[in-house]
Amino acid sequence: MRSLALTTTQQRRLEKLARDARRTPQVMLRFVLRDGFDLCELEVNESIAAERDAMRHGYVPHEEVRRQTRAVIDAAHARKRRQAA
Repeated sequence: MRSLALTTTQQRRLEKLARDARRTPQVMLRFVLRDGFDLCELEVNESIAAERDAMRHGYVPHEEVRRQTRAVIDAAHARKRRQAA
């Protein structure tokens, strides 16, 4: 087993990141070791921003997203068929 020593700054950074992500520092450390502090902080901050946006503007039901996506795909295929004709 290897030991790992974090600086005081890194420990504080890990604790804040874990608190923001609503996880334990032990769980967050695994992600930090794999991805680095910068990426983990970016992902947590983006997740928090997305959650706030969803709370402010509401969620789009899964079936509505599927319907809209299918409409976009069908329209693109129709354009290609018209251009080919």
